Amino acid sequence: MSVLSGTPPVSSDSSIATDPSNDEVIIGLEIHCQLDTSTKLFCGCSTDYRDDGPNTHVCPICLGLPGTLPKVNKKAVEYALKVAKALNCEILEESEFARKNYFYPDLNKGYQITQYDRPLAVRGYLDIEGEDGEKRVRITRVHMEEDPGRLVHKGGTDRPKYTLVDYNRAGIPLIEIVTEPDLRSPKEARRFLNKLRATLEYLGVYDSEKEGSLRVDANISIQPRGWFEREGKGKADRGRAEVKNISSYKGVEKALTFEITRQKNAIRRGQKLESATRHFVETRGVTTASRSKEMEQDYRYFPEPDLRPLRVRSWSDKIVLPELPDARKVRFIREYGFSPTHAATVTGDWRVAEFYDNLPKDLAVSAATATWIADTLLGELNYRDMSISDVPHGHFIELITLIRKDTITDKSGVEVLRSLLDQLKEAGSCEKPSECVKRLNLAKTGGEGLEPVISEVLAEQPQAVSDYASGKSEAFNFLIGQVMKKTRGRVDPTELNRVMRETLDSRGP
Repeated sequence: MSVLSGTPPVSSDSSIATDPSNDEVIIGLEIHCQLDTSTKLFCGCSTDYRDDGPNTHVCPICLGLPGTLPKVNKKAVEYALKVAKALNCEILEESEFARKNYFYPDLNKGYQITQYDRPLAVRGYLDIEGEDGEKRVRITRVHMEEDPGRLVHKGGTDRPKYTLVDYNRAGIPLIEIVTEPDLRSPKEARRFLNKLRATLEYLGVYDSEKEGSLRVDANISIQPRGWFEREGKGKADRGRAEVKNISSYKGVEKALTFEITRQKNAIRRGQKLESATRHFVETRGVTTASRSKEMEQDYRYFPEPDLRPLRVRSWSDKIVLPELPDARKVRFIREYGFSPTHAATVTGDWRVAEFYDNLPKDLAVSAATATWIADTLLGELNYRDMSISDVPHGHFIELITLIRKDTITDKSGVEVLRSLLDQLKEAGSCEKPSECVKRLNLAKTGGEGLEPVISEVLAEQPQAVSDYASGKSEAFNFLIGQVMKKTRGRVDPTELNRVMRETLDSRGP
């Protein structure tokens, strides 16, 4: 019995039990991305189905009714070619669609139209930041296929009371991107997916904000260090687990982390691991046994008789790619004076990069503006589960201008930003930053009126005053913080430091 489906006996083969410290993680990914076309891959049904009722975006072709003939969506092919070029792939002279035969309730035809031994493109790569510096992840292939339908489990996914089938998704154009097993940690896998997502969005072929637009199958095994490179395959007793249909980047990292622990524990106990398919339960953060892993022959591939081969390499040569994340990162460093860290953060999301590129030049070249977007704005948006597209561009420009003109302090700027974002999240609109400053009384004040507040703080904090007199510098920062708290950050920090130090020093030891 396999460890993937139950508790196996301990093998007597001494070669199985090895030193875990000498093992390495081998990870390969299969990423399915929906292409953001207006119609399906082989028919004219709309792909804008998410807000509509089940089975309302279907026709005889995408339902696979007898006598129907598929017709390839030209825009989907163009999008797939863009992806292949951006991933540095070789476009094949001729590619071919095939039928992948298997039974599943959401596969209405009983087969899926995909590409098998003659894909659209092969032998590409994508560079990422690996655990030990820049790393090249090889792309085995990029091919096109149709999405199946969707199962809707009622009463929970673990033990549903019943399951419904919605075919609105059936026939949505997909690209599958298959990597070589070059990734060595869950963190590297997530970095690769983030870089891939950014690349697809820059190309304008993919919308990550649409539900179900990306799904990942993650293949993982634990091998003795150097074995895989030397033998070209995994060790016989170290079977590969394929975790199917993970629907988020965080989910991939969590699933892989769990699988590493599970497989290492089995190896440590001397158990034999067999190749199998597993399911990731996102609510529990665990993988569960699904079935033994199918082999290629189980799908009985054969050429799709109703579609002619694609000969599109000459077309791909004419496709001009837009500025991609790496090129934009270099330009932001050169043109705006970004640090490499801020450049990677801002250009890692196409929407954020566009937001920044559309700022007035005098604001864009400011290091303070870069810090505000990369650290403050994005952090506040992530906290509220909001997108940069929710932020009115003119409001942000006004807020940064108020800070640059010393109308408000940085701290007050954060308070204004939080107030505006809360309004946007709740009502979909917000007041202008200047109106918020006036309403909250956050306009910056100079040195006037500081003495009474400082005297009040010193009276309340005699121990800190004594510590300062004894030479403890941290006491001064504490007292400054108390004044900033009372004034809600409205005072000029430089002026406050000067007046506070003069007041303390005038008291003597």
